Amino acid sequence: MPLQYSDQLLKAIARIAPGTDLREGLERILRGRTGALIVLGSDRTVQSMTSGGFVINTEFSATRLRELAKMDGAIICDRDATTLLHAGVQLLPDPAIETHESGTRHRTAERVAKQTGFPVIVVSSSMSMISVYVDDIRYTVEHTQTLMSRANQAIQTLESYTRRLDQVLSNLSALEIESDVTLRDVLTTLQRMEMVRRISAEVNHYALELGTSGRLVKLQLEELNTPELPDPNVILRDYLPAPSEELEDAVLAGVQALSTLEDKDIVDLATIAQVINLDPHDLDMPIVPRGYRLLSGIKSVPGAIVDRLVAQFDGVQCLIAASIDDLRAVDGVGEQRAQVIRESLARMAETTMLDGFM
Repeated sequence: MPLQYSDQLLKAIARIAPGTDLREGLERILRGRTGALIVLGSDRTVQSMTSGGFVINTEFSATRLRELAKMDGAIICDRDATTLLHAGVQLLPDPAIETHESGTRHRTAERVAKQTGFPVIVVSSSMSMISVYVDDIRYTVEHTQTLMSRANQAIQTLESYTRRLDQVLSNLSALEIESDVTLRDVLTTLQRMEMVRRISAEVNHYALELGTSGRLVKLQLEELNTPELPDPNVILRDYLPAPSEELEDAVLAGVQALSTLEDKDIVDLATIAQVINLDPHDLDMPIVPRGYRLLSGIKSVPGAIVDRLVAQFDGVQCLIAASIDDLRAVDGVGEQRAQVIRESLARMAETTMLDGFM
């Protein structure tokens, strides 16, 4: 499945990204090979499980964090890592809380995170590794160079996927206008959309992890995520075999089903068809679009008008063949809007025919 993290874990990752004071402090601890146990947050629950140590209540800095880590015991900061609250404390979480860790420091960290709900960071001197515990998740922080290499590979993959999706969408438009769409064409389009969404989410996560080092990755991602690319819901709205009063619920369910497919299943068109409630047994079966996607490409036509046009005309072919008078008969479509719709659909058909001769 694609990467899915809680908001709290994403916030914790952002706090320790390169360029932050906390990350600088953690890097200094790693270089000093002393290790550390750091709790990001304090309340009565945290206070009830602490023993010993001393109160600091001073402004956070990377140097201070490094010096405090030389002592035994845990360090407690505020939630945003702007203030050092306590140092040298012993943490005594509930021993009945289940943990799968073996080392003492990691076992304590996992239990404290589960019991308090605050992120807990462990710097392992022996393994030169930084881990973050949030609720039931242990997240291992990777080195910046490793992340940058993966991010660049993901960007290249996203570029390839986006180009392929553009081709698939263009092909689908041509087939819709020629009334020659098959179930395979629709499923291929949905497959490509989901692949682009997943790799985009992966790149976005790398940019978050990289912090200030990921600004170029973020800019490349923004350039590739063009607003012209439609959402899968507009494809599902065109092709799902649901009555109009149930269509929106079916679309939402279809989008959810696509997003939760395992990575190994997204390559199988029959599996995609099955999860969105389309018959997977004949992928070459002809299928007729309602016209939502082509009409949504006309920016001046509101969604409510699109719904009425789809309800009035039986598919794309009827929409393209409709005269201005036919379009004006639809509630909310006046003379000017009818002219825009007629010209836009004619232009789409003409472009498709020209592309076919090139």
